[in-house]
Amino acid sequence: MGMDINLGLGIGTVIFVALLILGVVTAAKGIRTVPQGEVWTVERFGAFTSILQPGLNFIIPYIDSIGRRVNVQEQVLDIPEQHVITRDNATVQVDGIVYYRVMDAAKAAYAVQDLTQALQQLSMTNIRSVVGEMDLDATLSGRDRINTALLTILDGATEPWGAKISRVEIKRIEPPENLIRAMNLQMTAERERRATVAKAEGDREAEVKRAEGARSAAILAAEGRKEAAFRDAEARERSAEAEARATEMVAKVAAGAGVQALQYFIAEKYVKAFEVLAGNPAQKLVLVPMESTALAGGITAALELLRNSAEGGPAPAPRMTPPPTPPRPGTLGGPPQGGGGSAMTPAAPGSPWTRG
Repeated sequence: MGMDINLGLGIGTVIFVALLILGVVTAAKGIRTVPQGEVWTVERFGAFTSILQPGLNFIIPYIDSIGRRVNVQEQVLDIPEQHVITRDNATVQVDGIVYYRVMDAAKAAYAVQDLTQALQQLSMTNIRSVVGEMDLDATLSGRDRINTALLTILDGATEPWGAKISRVEIKRIEPPENLIRAMNLQMTAERERRATVAKAEGDREAEVKRAEGARSAAILAAEGRKEAAFRDAEARERSAEAEARATEMVAKVAAGAGVQALQYFIAEKYVKAFEVLAGNPAQKLVLVPMESTALAGGITAALELLRNSAEGGPAPAPRMTPPPTPPRPGTLGGPPQGGGGSAMTPAAPGSPWTRG
């Protein structure tokens, strides 16, 4: 009797433990916790049924199972380096980066077998296609164009896979070594050509500026000479007009006063000129010509004319006595070669100087 009781207790314990283990396993299969940034697919007997979002989820144990764990964060895919031939038959090495994100977990899990490998192969193929349509110079300087073209192509091609291409970047475009050396030589020659052209243009511009400056200077000098000649002509014209008026006035006075007035006028000018000559501080010796002996006669006649005019009497008749010409040395009537000449004595008032 006691053995039967112990046997029953042992069987009950085993059954309880088995049921407890079965419950724990069932709960583990029915309760699922999905981490943030992932989406799990649920399969029922191998067929896709639903998607588990991040957090606590419940499924039917032993019937439903977890199919694929899909990362829905934005991911970076490195495109391996490859040799690409451009349109002008230049070989370049190209690699890049693709940024993508899974938008539909079911399509990413079941529409393509390996999304990462598919994106990688698709990117490499389209890089060869885009770069092959461009020249080498356009390839080296057109990275933005390549990126935009690849983004458009890849984004449209990956839409059935439930992936979204957000960005494509070409990291490196490198020609071979011999082509790099040729490009460096070409760049050096081009820069030297530009420097030569710039120097020639600078010299030409400098020559033009110098020629324009010389032309402007010549024009200004000619205008200055023209203005100076014009002013000089005006001055001569004004001087001639003044001289003409003075001559006219002298002629009028001479017509009324006679020859004595003219002699007075000439004597006055002569005296003023002689004063200027004698008053020069640098003049140490003054030579008086022999013809100056007629000066006193002219002055005396002018004074007599003025005196008679003041007294109201008639003016005396003019006596036109030319001044004597002094004889040359060694001639008849002249002073001897070794001695002094004859003495000069003044004549009566109104007559020129005569020899004594």
